[in-house]
Amino acid sequence: MDQPTVQSEVRPRVMGFVLTFSALLIVSTNLLVGSALLKLLLKRGCQSWCFVLNLALADTLVGVGITGLATEDFNNKFIQHRSGYIGKTRCLLRMSFVTSPCMVSILTMFLISLDRYMAIKMPLRYSLMSGKGRTAGSLLTVWISSYTMGFLPVVVPQLQAAEPYDGFCAFFTVTHDIAIIVLYSLLFFPVLSLFTYMYLDILKIACVHHEQISQIGQTSSRAEDSHHGHWSHVKALRTVGVLVGCFLVLWSPFFVVCIVHLLCRECDLKGVLENYLWLLGLLNSLINPLVYACWQKEVRLQLSNMFSCITNRLLSAAPPSVMERCHSSPPVQGKKTLHMTKYLYNEPACLTCFYS
Repeated sequence: MDQPTVQSEVRPRVMGFVLTFSALLIVSTNLLVGSALLKLLLKRGCQSWCFVLNLALADTLVGVGITGLATEDFNNKFIQHRSGYIGKTRCLLRMSFVTSPCMVSILTMFLISLDRYMAIKMPLRYSLMSGKGRTAGSLLTVWISSYTMGFLPVVVPQLQAAEPYDGFCAFFTVTHDIAIIVLYSLLFFPVLSLFTYMYLDILKIACVHHEQISQIGQTSSRAEDSHHGHWSHVKALRTVGVLVGCFLVLWSPFFVVCIVHLLCRECDLKGVLENYLWLLGLLNSLINPLVYACWQKEVRLQLSNMFSCITNRLLSAAPPSVMERCHSSPPVQGKKTLHMTKYLYNEPACLTCFYS
């Protein structure tokens, strides 16, 4: 008799700890990488950095929204007695503040991939089309459309679950599973198809260009310049490709199992979707900044510069004995250190070094 009650109390509390830990990692990591991206954006004013910074902002809001769900889980026992309309509406709002920035993150990754695709496919038109107005307009469209879709279950009763709210705030306990799955699948699968098309087309362009350069000859300086300029854009897709790959690995299981759940109602996959696959998709907001911190040379150098400034400030505030011990044997400035110093003070052009 007491086993279901114990499970109903332990499950939200365990989920609350998991969500809290995930939220702390997501928010702290994205704020750290976002500050480095902001510094790079202020230095260069490149529109590509605007998209990347927008991705970090969206992932940060995902972590902030997760803290609301964690609070709901910790207070589950306290609010279970009033789990009616007020509790259901509060849970819907908390879920909307998570799903909306998730959609912003997904669409921003699409904008980043589209930006790189246009730079390789249509370089002349890209230089004419790229501008602050178009960048701001595309980002504004992404935020408005994402938050409109994210808050639809709050304002449209037909998208809400028909079952009474039991106090446990989860995705399928407050939303109509069929309508929401179909709605979100209309976002995921078209974006996945466009991702696949763009990367296959870019791979074909890269192979054709490589053959042309080989036929012209490797000794020609013009051919080398053209080869370097083209491959600087192709090399830019390395980081974006890792981002898209992580996105597919983390979110595909959720949407595929959602489709299976629609086709097989007797399989009872709600528990797997709510407790495991949905959390796996949210981890994509943690992977995105880690990909930039590990794969992006400019972000790594900026983070290193930021940590160096923090270390120098801490050392300047330390006692004189510590300062003397730290400066007693100055490091030898090798070739790599000289290259990094030259890189920080003589910055290359935006498009040639983006994702290099």
